[in-house]
Amino acid sequence: MSLTLALYQPDIPQNCGTMLRACACLGVSAAVIEPAGFDASDRNFRRAGMDYLDHIEIVRHASWNAFEAWRARAGRRLVLLTTRAAVPYTGFAFAAGDVLMVGRESAGAPDAVHAAADARIVIPMRPGLRSLNVAVAAGMALGEAIRQIDARRDRNQA
Repeated sequence: MSLTLALYQPDIPQNCGTMLRACACLGVSAAVIEPAGFDASDRNFRRAGMDYLDHIEIVRHASWNAFEAWRARAGRRLVLLTTRAAVPYTGFAFAAGDVLMVGRESAGAPDAVHAAADARIVIPMRPGLRSLNVAVAAGMALGEAIRQIDARRDRNQA
């Protein structure tokens, strides 16, 4: 089972397109929790995603509740990337099948999402700075998750 990057009600089409492009390149599936702050036909979204959007499995969920029902049926662990966490992303043990979620660019993830998360992780930053761009943060966390999962797979095959 592969990793999934979940985008909670994305606001900015360029960021969404960039994250979906990264998913295509890294072999990660994607989930988009509606409503998004833009139309999926938005030219900025299409430009950022380029022709990579045809190479990715994207599941759109009409609401947070629809996403949670899907996740419960699939038995997938939700790992929320948030500035409100204490566990550094490099100190967390990712597993195949994890759903790594990022919140809205404008507001992060609401309390209900925080409460539903099986784990909350953070990218440590210098004091006084608020946050990284959501697409950059997603790429960093996905890279670490893939590194860990591949390392375990290599050890198990040795």
